[in-house]
Amino acid sequence: MTENTRRLLPVFSLVLAMLLWASSFVALKLAFRGYHPMQVIFGRMFIASLCFIIFVPSFRKLNWRRRDLKYLLIMAVCEPCLYFIFEAKALELTSASQAGMITAMLPLLVAILAWTLLKEQISRQTLAGFMLAIIGAGWLGLASDTSLSAPSPLLGNFCEFLAMVCAAGYTVSLKHLTSNYPPLFLTAFQAFVGSLFFFPFLLLPEVGFPANWDTGPLLAVVYLGTFITLGAYGCYNFSVSRVPASQAAGYVNLIPVFSVLLGMLVLGETLNTSQWLACGLVFSGVAVSSCHKSPPLAQPVT
Repeated sequence: MTENTRRLLPVFSLVLAMLLWASSFVALKLAFRGYHPMQVIFGRMFIASLCFIIFVPSFRKLNWRRRDLKYLLIMAVCEPCLYFIFEAKALELTSASQAGMITAMLPLLVAILAWTLLKEQISRQTLAGFMLAIIGAGWLGLASDTSLSAPSPLLGNFCEFLAMVCAAGYTVSLKHLTSNYPPLFLTAFQAFVGSLFFFPFLLLPEVGFPANWDTGPLLAVVYLGTFITLGAYGCYNFSVSRVPASQAAGYVNLIPVFSVLLGMLVLGETLNTSQWLACGLVFSGVAVSSCHKSPPLAQPVT
C-alpha cells in the first residue's frame, strides 16, 4: 500500500460513513411507510444484534471494570434508547432533509457537554456559533411548509435536536469507555441493549408485531440493521484509529449535505428559499464554532 493510499483511505472511510449515516434518514422514512416506528427501531436493533453474535466469544476476553458499568448504561440509554425514540418521532413529523440538517449541531453540543462535564476548554466563538446554529435550526422549522411527509416540521426538528442532545451524551460517555473497550464491543453493547429496550414496545396494543411484510419497508429495516450499524460504524471506527478524533468529528458536517441531496433524489423532498437561508445560518454557526481564535471560557462552577 502506497503512502498516498494510506493517507486517503481513512478520508474515504469517513466520507462513506457520513454518506451511510445520512442515508439512514431516508431509510427510516421508507421503513415508516410500512411499519410502526417502534417496530422499525426494534427490527433494526435485533438485526444488528444477530450480526454481532459471532463476536461474543471474543468479548469474554475483555478486561471488565465494575466502575465502568454506569458509563455503559449512560451510553446505551442515550443511544440507542432515547436517541431513537426522539429520532423516530422526528421523522414522523419532519422531512429527512430537515432532520439531517439538525445533525450539523452535534459537534457543538458535544463541545458544550464536554466543557460542562469533562472540564474541556471551549471558546466564546464556539458558543457564538452554537447560538447561530440554534437560531438557524429554529428558522428551518418555522419556514417549513406542512406536507404529507412533514406534518409538523417545527416539532419534528425539535425532536431531532433532542436526539442530538442524546447523541452528545453518548459521545462523551463513549470517550471515557474507549480507553478500555474496543469500539466493536461498544457498538454491539448498544445493539443488544437496544433490542431489550425496544422489545416491550411490541407488546403494546397500538404497536404489536407486524401483520404483513412489505418488501420495500422490510429491506429498509434490514439496511438499517446491517449497512448503517455495521458499515457506518465500522468505517468510522477504522478512520478514528488512523486520524485524530477531532478531525474525524469534523466530517459529521457532511451528513446534512448528503441528507438534503438524498431526500431530494429518493423521496422527492424540496426546500423553499427561506429554508435554504436557514440551512446557511446553521452551517455559518458550525463554521464560526470551528474557529478558536477567542480565549476559552472559564470552567463552570460545580
